[in-house]
Amino acid sequence: MNITFEMVQESLGMFAFLAVELTILFLLISYMVGVLQEYIPPAKIQAILSGKNGKGYVIAGLLGAITPFCSCSTIPFLKGLLRAKAGFGTMMVFLFASPLLNPIIIGLFAVTFGLQVTVFYFVMAMGVSVIAGYSLEKLGFERFIKAEAYIEPKATGCGSVCGEQASVNKWKSIWHVTWADFKKVLPYLMGGIALGSLIYGFMPTEFVSVMASDDNPFAVPVAAIIGIPLYIRAEAVIPLSAALAAKGMSLGAVMALIIGSAGASLTEVILLKSIFKNQMIAAFLTVIITMAISSGYLYGYVF
Repeated sequence: MNITFEMVQESLGMFAFLAVELTILFLLISYMVGVLQEYIPPAKIQAILSGKNGKGYVIAGLLGAITPFCSCSTIPFLKGLLRAKAGFGTMMVFLFASPLLNPIIIGLFAVTFGLQVTVFYFVMAMGVSVIAGYSLEKLGFERFIKAEAYIEPKATGCGSVCGEQASVNKWKSIWHVTWADFKKVLPYLMGGIALGSLIYGFMPTEFVSVMASDDNPFAVPVAAIIGIPLYIRAEAVIPLSAALAAKGMSLGAVMALIIGSAGASLTEVILLKSIFKNQMIAAFLTVIITMAISSGYLYGYVF
């Protein structure tokens, strides 16, 4: 009974924490994107991320590497790229690379696992992100973006007054658009947080370490799949992985868990339903799982 109460307490605590954190992050990032769009015209973004000669794909990956976004807070930036009509392939590279290569994860990787492992991780995450973005564009997956994802929500509740004040007080106008966008994704956000928090509270680390131990030949794919339902902060995913390794998890499985948990989460997948059709979401998950598994096996072979 005590264990059950503790699990419920952990789930509720995680829900409250994530609800506040992701709400603030979503509103803040959405507003920042709106401000950037005021100063950087869509044509400029299209030119930078056009994907011509492969430069756009690399730039998108590097842009993801310097933005401190988690898998969920990447979504409002992605919405901004969609409305700016950036190249589809480069947008997907950013979606894959941003949560995996953010500065916090790279820094913690270097401190915890050393420079060689960090370079391996960076090359794998960047390489697979670029290849996946390019491939999805060539395969025509852009058709699986929902039409409403391109439409910028209209400010509500202020009528023609907003239009009259737009030139004078554009900051307020940007906020109205940000708030309208937030209300649109709120059900997806809260639903994803609730499911992720339940899994976080009721899935003990002992279970994960046993399922992905050295004795299990399927440890790497098990770790990759387990990682996706978990919403783990960038600051926590590396120390947690180190603790699991100490409990007996294989190093290849640790790599797979990090990529699975940082690259995707149940909350992010639910949020993506407001942008993508099911075929695109399936492709997104396939890329993350493939990246996690291939990196885990290759890591075990190389190191």
